Amino acid sequence: MARVCQLTGKKAVGGNMVSHSNHKTKRAFDVNLQRKRFFVPETGEWLTLRVSTSALKNINKNGIFACVKSARENGFLPKAKVKAAQAAAK
Repeated sequence: MARVCQLTGKKAVGGNMVSHSNHKTKRAFDVNLQRKRFFVPETGEWLTLRVSTSALKNINKNGIFACVKSARENGFLPKAKVKAAQAAAK
């Protein structure tokens, strides 16, 4: 599984590791991902997601339902779970 946040789409970026002598070699800056379980009260279901710590701050600010909805609109979450969420929202 790729190290990509399921809500924001953040992934590793490249950069340089710089030594004391200013010698540069390539390295990757990985995303700080956490595996978390969230209860979505609007649908009554539990979701297990791999999210970045910045996405956790967005969830605290906006709520899990709004974050999951925007992630599905942006294509970061799989489409298989969309049908269950839409059926429960109606």
